[in-house]
Amino acid sequence: MDRPAIKVAENIWILEGDLVPFYGYPYPTRCVIVALPSGGLWVWSPIALSDDVKRQIETLGAPAHLVSPNKIHHLYLQDWQKAYPDARLWGPQSTIDKRRDLTFEAPLDDTVPAAWDDRIDMVRFAGSPVMDELVFFHRPSRTAILADLSEHFFPNASWPNTGNPGSGGSPGSGVSSKARATRRWNGGSPFSTAARPGAARRGSSPGRLSGSSWRMGNGSATAAPRS
Repeated sequence: MDRPAIKVAENIWILEGDLVPFYGYPYPTRCVIVALPSGGLWVWSPIALSDDVKRQIETLGAPAHLVSPNKIHHLYLQDWQKAYPDARLWGPQSTIDKRRDLTFEAPLDDTVPAAWDDRIDMVRFAGSPVMDELVFFHRPSRTAILADLSEHFFPNASWPNTGNPGSGGSPGSGVSSKARATRRWNGGSPFSTAARPGAARRGSSPGRLSGSSWRMGNGSATAAPRS
């Protein structure tokens, strides 16, 4: 099924993917595409690379950076790396440890790669014993990009009664297929006010925030489920 790219703002789009099972429940997938001044595309959480997705991507440009925000968002990285061998693969150390079959750049932590043309800010959410995540901010459009730190579900929806997405209940009945991966920010960078006083972990850099007290400081954002 063809799903046209959704333009969020100038040089940034969302592309919807298919459902994937996660612990027995169906989750929608989506990726975010940013066109960089250097001409390449920055692709966050690549979705299944169907012929239609490939056509839409190549209409926008050539993928130069493939980005995994956390260790859950990794399912299709190998397909994109094979299709676009010149694209650089990025992720936190947790993703790199999980996908030792792939060739990554240096782990993403507190330093934004210069190759991203000064268009993307980044902060690492840490402190959770089970998950860390990189949160991104598209500076020109003031768009925050989150994955599993914020998920959007229909308020009146119910989960399927069975653990198998293919039986009992329609796939995706419990999740919003229209949930947005991004949210425009009215103010400046959310990272400047992201943590309440004392939220940064002692001994860490200002950008590394604790899981127990981290919050976005300038509003709320919806997010992209796993891909």
